Amino acid sequence: MRNKRDLPWRRTRDPYAILVSEIMLQQTQAATVVPYYNRWLRRFPTIRSLAAATESEVLHAWQGLGYYARARNLHRCAKMIVEKFGGRLPHDPNKLKSLPGIGLYTANAIAIFAFDRSLPIVEANTARVLSRLFNMHAPIDSTPGRRKLWELSAKLVPQKGARDFQNAMMELGALICTAHNPRCGICPVKKFCRARDPASLPRKRRHAAIVPLTESHGLSTMAGAVLLEQCGQRWRGMWMLPKIPAPRAAPIHTARFPFTHHRVTLQVFRSKAAQPASRQRWFPIHHLNKIPMPSPHRRAIHELLA
Repeated sequence: MRNKRDLPWRRTRDPYAILVSEIMLQQTQAATVVPYYNRWLRRFPTIRSLAAATESEVLHAWQGLGYYARARNLHRCAKMIVEKFGGRLPHDPNKLKSLPGIGLYTANAIAIFAFDRSLPIVEANTARVLSRLFNMHAPIDSTPGRRKLWELSAKLVPQKGARDFQNAMMELGALICTAHNPRCGICPVKKFCRARDPASLPRKRRHAAIVPLTESHGLSTMAGAVLLEQCGQRWRGMWMLPKIPAPRAAPIHTARFPFTHHRVTLQVFRSKAAQPASRQRWFPIHHLNKIPMPSPHRRAIHELLA
């Protein structure tokens, strides 16, 4: 593949490195993943080093990449691989699917790219290519649509060279058969494409409307320290500014960020120093870069304490 992107996980056959890349690439674009992937492997170079790490260390290494359940699942994967498989990833995709956070796509991708197994895969790029090649009008995010895509991928995958073939399919979707303005004029498989209007495919179901959500948090400082609260649900295990009832005063910081089906408005208010409540701690300001913290809260603290 002379025209492929130079991505670091394509230069290795190390199953652990490929596991890391596949977990990071879930719901995240390759260009965003590259620096996190490189830093991660410097910090946790082996499956055993990751298994031995604390959850706080894992979340700190992941911070900024989002969807933190992936980091916790990867950590649990490492521990289970050490305990159940002697520190080696299994070749069998069914055994891979028994690990936390690994579904059909991720299991097959690891088996293909680490062990050169001949298996189908369907992700955003290959789904777009397949739907256009076969002029598929069923929504690709529907159950029948997903089933059809896996059937089509299984029909195309060769018995040998599946690693190169699936990489080529993903490159075709990423660079040529793009979501907007597909470059049909230079497409190497255009003579096989059945789509009459490629830009109209793939089709998807209508998604629920984005719900606005406002969250209020307080900034309390004392003697070179800031009060933080350990997160529960969304960023479990990380540290953020404590939640407070929205006061009548104007916020000292406002930021907006997307989260799944919400558009969150983060408002930070000045709060008086107080005795820490449950799940709260005072942290020295110079120590903040060593603890896991959601990016919106880290940016707010950095701006307000600069």
